[in-house]
Amino acid sequence: MSMSDSFIHDLRQALGDDQLLVHEQIEPRYKTDWSKASVCEPVAVVRPRSTEAVSAALKVCHAHGHPVTVQGGMTGLVGASQANDGDVVMSLEFLNGVQEIDATASCMTVWAGTPLQLVQEAAQAAGLYFAVDLGARGSCQVGGNIATNAGGNRVIRYGMMREQVLGLEVVLADGTIVTSLNKMLKNNAGYDVKQLFIGSEGTLGVITRAVLRLHAMPTETTTVLCALAHQDAMVSFLRRVRSMAGPSLLAFEVMWPDFFSFMTERVPGNVSPFERSDVMAVLLEVATGDAGLANDVLEGLLESALDAGELTDAAIAQSGKQADAFWRIRDSVSEFPLLFAPYASFDVSLPIQSVCEFVTTLKSQLAKDMACAQSLFFGHIGDSNLHIVVHVPGPRQTFPKDAIDAAVYELVKQYHGSVSAEHGIGTRKKPWLGYSRSPAEIEVMKVIKKALDPGQILNRGRVIDF
Repeated sequence: MSMSDSFIHDLRQALGDDQLLVHEQIEPRYKTDWSKASVCEPVAVVRPRSTEAVSAALKVCHAHGHPVTVQGGMTGLVGASQANDGDVVMSLEFLNGVQEIDATASCMTVWAGTPLQLVQEAAQAAGLYFAVDLGARGSCQVGGNIATNAGGNRVIRYGMMREQVLGLEVVLADGTIVTSLNKMLKNNAGYDVKQLFIGSEGTLGVITRAVLRLHAMPTETTTVLCALAHQDAMVSFLRRVRSMAGPSLLAFEVMWPDFFSFMTERVPGNVSPFERSDVMAVLLEVATGDAGLANDVLEGLLESALDAGELTDAAIAQSGKQADAFWRIRDSVSEFPLLFAPYASFDVSLPIQSVCEFVTTLKSQLAKDMACAQSLFFGHIGDSNLHIVVHVPGPRQTFPKDAIDAAVYELVKQYHGSVSAEHGIGTRKKPWLGYSRSPAEIEVMKVIKKALDPGQILNRGRVIDF
């Protein structure tokens, strides 16, 4: 029996045929992520149905020194779940479902393979609210959201995924099960071990279950689309909104003029409520009603911003349908592959005070280095997160991706920002990690990785090199 046959034999013995796919049984969906940037040939796909099955599979892989790529909903943007040839793919799709909702403690226990939308709906059915929301809510899985420390539109109010996790169950590379399904907000008994795994992109352990924090359901929300008078008014307007709205502020999304024009002129169905489409727009969402901001206070906020010359116009959504239409302008980024290809996209963080200067500098630099370059800017500026999309006309084969990457990340480094705000590092941002993390920080990451995965089998080649 060859070493490969012996390995598959041991996996089959540990799991049985119903949790293992090999050879022609392996469907194309396990071989690539949503981007279709590369296709691999895994040696096997493991689909565990319990934490114990995850442990059994990892024990075999650890004993054989065989690399494992952990997959969730495959909606990540940095290649963290894209397997390599010969890997074992561990798909968590069958670790799916809400195990318990504890309304008294305002938390829920879920399996890692549970789609985010199912979590949101289960919380809502219990009269509670799960705060993280992403465009991929129907496909992405909670385990992946935790492993990448997902963000989304309401970080300004509730924080990242890290702030929503009370407890975790994780299986280490050698099969050791670490169960810490804590439900308490206060628990200072030693190191908070779960924090190691949140944002680790599957490199330190496989998350199998999580206790998620829930919040009171916002009884009513109001969406406002605002037209800034000029770019430099953004910071003062944000200060005003924070001061007057306080914890009722749920979202502060900024769209620079080129982005807003693109979305309202080129994307079918999107319409600007303003006379002009080349405005710098801010999309506000605030909690209103009995538990939120009073309508007269919201109106006073907008009037004071208009009087101060920060805004030239503001449209308050008069219905849920109109609110959805405003959000669709911001969220129609799925149209880029159809209308803006070839392009490069970026997810970075910057000090809020420097964002506008960064945008102006980068646009100028790209125009100087690549005369035909078109760049669009938007993002969750209330929590420092800027998204950038750069298009250069021409065939994909000659698209200057490396030059664009260098221009963006060199400037991010210069402004003391982060090369990854909410998408993670994976394989695609790994060359730039040192632009945002010091050598000492990266060395600590390596020490942790070597301690928890000495055989380097989990998501090999992601985040850091050895």
